[in-house]
Amino acid sequence: MSSKTFPGRGLYVITDGPRPDLLVVIRQALEGGASLVQYRDKTHDARRRQDEASAIKALCAGFGVPMIVNDDVTLAQSVGADGVHLGEHDGELASARKLLGGRAVIGVSCYDDIERARSLAAAGADYVAFGAFFPSPTKPQARQASAELLRQSAALRVPRVAIGGITPDNGASLIDAGADYLAVISSVFRAADVRAAARRFADLF
Repeated sequence: MSSKTFPGRGLYVITDGPRPDLLVVIRQALEGGASLVQYRDKTHDARRRQDEASAIKALCAGFGVPMIVNDDVTLAQSVGADGVHLGEHDGELASARKLLGGRAVIGVSCYDDIERARSLAAAGADYVAFGAFFPSPTKPQARQASAELLRQSAALRVPRVAIGGITPDNGASLIDAGADYLAVISSVFRAADVRAAARRFADLF
């Protein structure tokens, strides 16, 4: 990996903000064993997003866990995030790499598209994300991916992230198929006990 702090595999939590207890539940997820944290906030409140991203970065640093910003390369740079996650319409990998540098973790959404994954892995993506593997409350209209896609992508030689409707009960099958990370929103951050929910996922690895 380009970043020496990037872990090998594990639970990848993605925030579901804005919410008033955001830092509290992120801490609980980290205490439960989360290996990566992505700050995802689709609102346009620039001041709040800046403040939250800075606080989350500091919190994650205390646990030795990388903090990734969803979509926003400029925000990632301004708070010293460990990297950025880019979707289909979130800008080019090359420009993100130029802005954030060689040590940044740059992940990309590849949905159900193995050719997109091949192209972006060759272009220097640090991980590729596939999904949704199961019906997702966050993105009910998301494209569906199959576990076979994880097996096919082994030759890419970059970490593979599975996302979409993943629970502690169905996640093991994706790890068996080759997922290095399980990316989770609802099953952790909407759980009654966030720490325990994160631990259940972390224990799968």
